[in-house]
Amino acid sequence: MSQTTMTFDTRLKRLLRRHSKMRDNGIVHKLGRDGLISAYPRRRLPTFPLHGILVLFCAALLYKAFLLAYLGSATYQSRVEQLSGGTVVEQGGAWILQADPATVAVANLIKPLIPSP
Repeated sequence: MSQTTMTFDTRLKRLLRRHSKMRDNGIVHKLGRDGLISAYPRRRLPTFPLHGILVLFCAALLYKAFLLAYLGSATYQSRVEQLSGGTVVEQGGAWILQADPATVAVANLIKPLIPSP
């Protein structure tokens, strides 16, 4: 009797897990060889977080532009050069923080809004 209950509980858990996946991910209907239409949960593949990477890129651009506008071009460049002479991590940071045309353009836009040091 306990063996029957155990297999029933196992089947019930599997069925509830499958129904939960169908409710969360959607349903796909497939036609079997015998002509029976069966419902399966839709497989969800991991998606690439494009929105998050875009937000991170914009935040880094704004950070660089703020620093460039606040410190000034000469001071900013000297600090980036100082970073480029350091460790590998500092060199990577210097490569990321180098002033590109987009950073300079945004810095020129926000410079009137930032008080000088």
